[in-house]
Amino acid sequence: MKRVIIIGATSGIGKALAVHYAQNGCTVGVSGRRQHLLKEVQEQFPANIFTACFDVCGEENIAQLESLIQQSGGVDLFIYNSGYGDVSETLDWAIDKQVYETNVKGFIEMTNYMFRFFEKQGHGHIVATSSIASNRGNSHAPAYSASKAFMSTYMEGLYMRSKRLHIPIAITDIQPGFVNTKDAKGYGRFWVAPVDKTVKQMIHAIEEKKWRVYVTRRWQLIAVLMRVAPGWLYHRIA
Repeated sequence: MKRVIIIGATSGIGKALAVHYAQNGCTVGVSGRRQHLLKEVQEQFPANIFTACFDVCGEENIAQLESLIQQSGGVDLFIYNSGYGDVSETLDWAIDKQVYETNVKGFIEMTNYMFRFFEKQGHGHIVATSSIASNRGNSHAPAYSASKAFMSTYMEGLYMRSKRLHIPIAITDIQPGFVNTKDAKGYGRFWVAPVDKTVKQMIHAIEEKKWRVYVTRRWQLIAVLMRVAPGWLYHRIA
């Protein structure tokens, strides 16, 4: 039986992933900031799902993560799905600070811990939900794009490290485009994918242990165009 930890699972993609793995007989530890939403998820699968209510911007990340691992009887698959982003036209420091603490500090603190945990264990799989925004900067939300670039680059580094160490630690960087969740923000949204389609493609990528995947798949085209666009053009539209 696979043991799964999902950080950020009270709604949207994280909740759908938790439900999928619980339905398939996995032991699932989930976290989030809203206790009542965690309780709703747990009540669907009381024998499979364990919870820990905490904010990744706080100082209890590792203690709470260790609690989830203990409740779940270990961990084989770790998914960091917590994320925050908002338009910051005036470079609002409150927004940028929360972006940093969620998408950078919380992410690296827990992912670093899990890589070392899996290194000692001898196997494991780390998944992170970054974003198509990781490919270039964005004038409307510069901190968000930068934070997702940090996540994606760090995940690539872990992938390379696992290969160098010859340890079977799979690394999967998932870069979604626009997904139809209540927290989704951004100008000019297009190709907005439903949560179920997004999660289905994510699960396939996780099962295949792909190191990087774009969801939905058509967003790979956008990623390529973003990377090859010359600055004089890209800087006029983003």
